[in-house]
Amino acid sequence: MINRVVLVGRLTKDPVLRKTGSGTSVTSFTVACDRRVKTEGQPTADYINCVCWNRVADNTAQYTHKGSLVGVEGRIQTRSYDDQSGKRVYVTEVVADSVQFLEPKGAASSANAYVPDYGNNAGYQPDQNTQSFSSDFTSSDTLDIASDDLPF
Repeated sequence: MINRVVLVGRLTKDPVLRKTGSGTSVTSFTVACDRRVKTEGQPTADYINCVCWNRVADNTAQYTHKGSLVGVEGRIQTRSYDDQSGKRVYVTEVVADSVQFLEPKGAASSANAYVPDYGNNAGYQPDQNTQSFSSDFTSSDTLDIASDDLPF
């Protein structure tokens, strides 16, 4: 059986770092992943609860924040517990083995991120110090090639 999950999305809120009684770090966070197919009346994203442990938990809590773009790799786990009223609660979450930070340090959320305009080259200025090789072929209409120079 295979239980492997790979997610790419943005954090919906700041990660929450807690310590267990034995001092083990555990961080909880939620990743919003856009859906490829948009259906009217349905949400456009899935919000997936994730948890990570130990060093991964420490790094995630320290270096990410609400809006950070992350890649999460791990496995799906379902657990249950009894709440304060004695009712059984089931939780399904991704236990992350790895959390990749997909933006540079200090990058803002996607609303403020730079998106290049590939269709407009108005800002492009060619280097004036480079030679122009196009003039080599426009000086004569014929090329002088001997039959010995041809590979066939």
